[in-house]
Amino acid sequence: MTIKLKTLGLLCVLVLSVVSCSTETLKQSDVTDEAAMESDALENSETAKASDTALKMGNDAHEKGDYATAFKWYRKAAEQGDAEAQIMLGEMYYKGLGVTQNHQEASKWFNKAVEQGDAEAQFGLSALYFIAKGEIQNHPEAVNWVRKAAEQGDAEAQTMLGVMYSQGQGVTQNQQEALKWYRKAAEQGDANAQYNLGMMYQQGLGVTQNHQKAFKWFRKAAEYGLPLVQYNLGLMYYKGQGVAQNHQEAVKWLSKAAEQGNAEAQTMLGVMYNMGQGVTQNHQEALKWTRKAAEQGFANAQFLLGMMYYLGRGVTQNHQEAVKWYRKAAEQGFAEAQKVLKKLSAE
Repeated sequence: MTIKLKTLGLLCVLVLSVVSCSTETLKQSDVTDEAAMESDALENSETAKASDTALKMGNDAHEKGDYATAFKWYRKAAEQGDAEAQIMLGEMYYKGLGVTQNHQEASKWFNKAVEQGDAEAQFGLSALYFIAKGEIQNHPEAVNWVRKAAEQGDAEAQTMLGVMYSQGQGVTQNQQEALKWYRKAAEQGDANAQYNLGMMYQQGLGVTQNHQKAFKWFRKAAEYGLPLVQYNLGLMYYKGQGVAQNHQEAVKWLSKAAEQGNAEAQTMLGVMYNMGQGVTQNHQEALKWTRKAAEQGFANAQFLLGMMYYLGRGVTQNHQEAVKWYRKAAEQGFAEAQKVLKKLSAE
């Protein structure tokens, strides 16, 4: 017999879809249970929507550098169980963004996301245990959590695990194992892993030295704009190591790194302008880049800048300035500068 109550009929439509409603199969308690389930579902749906909104508001504020507002919204979403917000909240506590730095609180929120099986949270927790100072530092736990994240395919975790094996931090040093994890992350497009893998091939660590493969991975990583990678790629083009020698390409990549403040690239670019390699010789331009590197405290550049002042190359000759820069390099143990100063003092 079909139930005639309009309200129950409506309930069947909304909750049970096309299920037939009869007194033999549907009791009042069944309707109550279904209504409670529907209420819970709606409540969970509303909570999820509120969490998504809070997370979006937090992300928007974070992108604008308004960390106090971002922290407020992330906390709202995190308290509603949003794993991504919990990770961001942990990161903000870790870095002291929008809130007083507190590694215990960072650990608490990373752990909440970890309990949901989130690989990114596992990586965040491992980084906290590895880098943090004091009682919260725990290298074995760092290895434990970074491995869990790496095994879930998190590229950053795979890279970090590679670093741990390469340097013997928290694990027995093992270059082959480092190579394995770098490769996994590199194949996912992680620039740091690609660079590290290139360095392994370049130096023959855990693998037969192979400059062509080193160049291949440096070239991939350089596209992400990392200055250290761009410098090394430029150097390989300069030397013809793993690739045909090409000074124009060397200048291109060294310039990219130099413009981002890499002192070694600035120094090398100065040398190339001085020598006219891959570029029209220009002593003023050489002086500019050499000075930038020297002012960062790079001893090689300080020595070269001293030489340019001594010879009057690209600048008015000035022996006092030359000695000043020679001395700065010598104080850092730069042997050539020490020899020059000794020779000048004997004259």
